[in-house]
Amino acid sequence: MKHIANLVLTCGFLVALLQPAAAGDLIPDDVLADMRSADVVILGEIHDNPNHHLVQTEAIEAIEPSAVVWEMVTEEGAQRLAQTAASNPEELSRILRWAESGWPPLSMYYPVFQASDAPVYGAMVPRTAARAAMERGAATALGADAARYGLTVPLSPEDQAAREAEQLAAHCNALPAEALPQMVAIQRLRDAVLTRAVLRATDETGGPVAVITGNGHARKDQGVPTFLTRLRPGLKVFVLGQSEDGVVHGEFDAIIDSPAVEREDPCKAFETGN
Repeated sequence: MKHIANLVLTCGFLVALLQPAAAGDLIPDDVLADMRSADVVILGEIHDNPNHHLVQTEAIEAIEPSAVVWEMVTEEGAQRLAQTAASNPEELSRILRWAESGWPPLSMYYPVFQASDAPVYGAMVPRTAARAAMERGAATALGADAARYGLTVPLSPEDQAAREAEQLAAHCNALPAEALPQMVAIQRLRDAVLTRAVLRATDETGGPVAVITGNGHARKDQGVPTFLTRLRPGLKVFVLGQSEDGVVHGEFDAIIDSPAVEREDPCKAFETGN
């Protein structure tokens, strides 16, 4: 079901509340105008909320990007897709090996893929690289690019502690203390890989570039935008966050709010015996 956005101002952010209405009016006109004037448009999401993908679809149709960077697609998957066009969801799933990826069903994302014929750039961190980041740090996992993306420089103690606290809360306060630095390292690695893909897409296609990713990587205070500001300060970046029932963490240029979806309590997985 499509929705229309009504604007409110919450905590200094422009927030759009999705209400039932006609198709194609999910994003306010002024937000669309800001998106169209940007070099990079980062479209955050909560992965399993279908409304968030409808917003992304409308944004990409409006932006008409020269490339779309996907957190959910590996570089190899993007290369296979470039060589073999997919004409239906089943074929796309096979080419991208979506069923093996662990992401929510492709049916949620398929309208986003259909919204543009622009090249797909993959920025998903493979499991092997994620394990390497956990074991030896994000810098080791990124190899020669680590210094360029700032992964050889530790975060400040305050920033590190804040990020570890966020990881602990996100994992139901069930992670051992020694695992928290590893989780932060993986997050930084994923931010760096997404940034690298954005810069490559910009250089190869001229932009504008759209980015499909989770809110955590989209946020302006610690995610991909901080990398882009440091590495390519001339780029104009617009960041959309998407909340559920008014809840979202981080800083964004605009926020669109949707009702929360029904989902199982994720903390059950951490309960004894599970």
